[in-house]
Amino acid sequence: MNPLRTACIDRARNDVQDGLVIGGGINGAVSAAALAARGLKVTVIDKGDFASFTSQESSNLAWGGIKYLENYEFGLVNKLCSSRNHLMESYPGQVREIRFFTSIQKGFRKPRFVIYLGALLYWFMGGCRTKPPRLLSVSNIRKEAPMVNPDGLAGGLEYSDAYFVENDARFTFSFIRRVLRKGGNAINYLELISGQWKNGYWECEMRDHVSAQAFRIKSRTLINAAGPYVDRINGMLKIDSQFRHIFSKGVHLIVPRIAKTRHVLTFFASDGRLFFMIPMGNCTSIGTTDTRVDQERAESTNDDVQFLLDNANRLLQLDHPLTKNEVIAKRCGVRPLVVHKEDTVKDGEWTSLSRKHKIDVHPEQNMFSIYGGKLTDCINIGNEAAELITSFGLTGFQSLEKWYGEPSAEKHRRFEIDGKHLGLTENQLDRIWRRHGKTGFQALEKIKRDPSMLEKLLAGITRAELHLMAEQEMVVHLEDFLRRRTHLALTEHRAALRCNPALAETAKILFGDRADEEIQRYFG
Repeated sequence: MNPLRTACIDRARNDVQDGLVIGGGINGAVSAAALAARGLKVTVIDKGDFASFTSQESSNLAWGGIKYLENYEFGLVNKLCSSRNHLMESYPGQVREIRFFTSIQKGFRKPRFVIYLGALLYWFMGGCRTKPPRLLSVSNIRKEAPMVNPDGLAGGLEYSDAYFVENDARFTFSFIRRVLRKGGNAINYLELISGQWKNGYWECEMRDHVSAQAFRIKSRTLINAAGPYVDRINGMLKIDSQFRHIFSKGVHLIVPRIAKTRHVLTFFASDGRLFFMIPMGNCTSIGTTDTRVDQERAESTNDDVQFLLDNANRLLQLDHPLTKNEVIAKRCGVRPLVVHKEDTVKDGEWTSLSRKHKIDVHPEQNMFSIYGGKLTDCINIGNEAAELITSFGLTGFQSLEKWYGEPSAEKHRRFEIDGKHLGLTENQLDRIWRRHGKTGFQALEKIKRDPSMLEKLLAGITRAELHLMAEQEMVVHLEDFLRRRTHLALTEHRAALRCNPALAETAKILFGDRADEEIQRYFG
């Protein structure tokens, strides 16, 4: 058993909680972090691992929603641009500006210059905080992006947005870590089975998927942040919401790096939707699809994969066409799009829906549900959650302190100086700081006490980092580590991971006597 997880379970079941958050994706994680910063007893749970559903399947972009300009949603774009800028300021190591290189076909639904004017407006709405957009001719594209197929192009443009240097799931976990640091509880693989509002409290039955035990958590308030499962949870709790979700399936393919440029290559796919080729370390993420589905869980199909490969091959000039053999991994998830309960969304209309969030509040039962949302807007969601909890009349809260962001630049400089003295490279220090923040100082302490902790194991990760993850990141299964605490499952071939001689020791550090069991569980 994981000692940290066991301690969280004991506290959650033995103490009445001020807030119980259902769902450990980005909406639940930021809500719990904001509540913990107010000194509340808060517990956040997820029936799987943290960020193991929608929050691990994004495009890894923190963008201001340039496509929403086409539908004249200026208020939403302005808000998202502000949120994107705030993320870049608050997380300079994790969220960074990246240039987008967009190609526009002749005969496209809007002329190239009009699209450029839209990009210029987008830059102004973003407070001119990024590099300005640039209009591109076909000759510009041939010279600066020779991998782009120029046939049929009218030209293009270059503009800026932001991306997550690690991945979406790792960014989400940074908020889970804040909950734990503030004395709150975060428990993965714990499922809500039933809940009842009774005598001023929520009494919720839980099932632990690790121990197979059932127990009860009692809380003064409840936040339904279960992402695509919000509607199902509300149905279970007999909550009549004014909103509901419809779902769009998005699929990305991860392939070996197909361009030397660090730009995001942006096109309009054959169906007219935006189509990205996004740098991901030594790989490229290609996507996304946009298919309406009826269920919360979706799987990529052969048609999805072929659509992405066909568009990539049509839009690029490659030495050889991309095939299914080049695909290292797939990302497939649903986008929960929020509509009013009575709305009828016809075929073709749903593609114009934005990813804005809505909060459905039931003050008579001290609960609310978070619908929709984007990674870019996560700080606003956390702040709204904290304010709503206050409105329920609970007393004894602290004023809301800064509950997000990276440590100061001064601490970062001290971390780099200390790390270099211990023999860590700049790349290692950058990675540790991005993933662990000031907790990274504990990794340095481990190396200082035992120089063998500097030894590299799987994918160059040091022993010290692995021990830190084992102690503080509630890694229950090998997939948690490979897919969400790192992105190795996305950027390394499965067979290469299985044959890596460092896998056994990595698993031993993370799981102790269960190492072989976890390797077998993941690889089969």
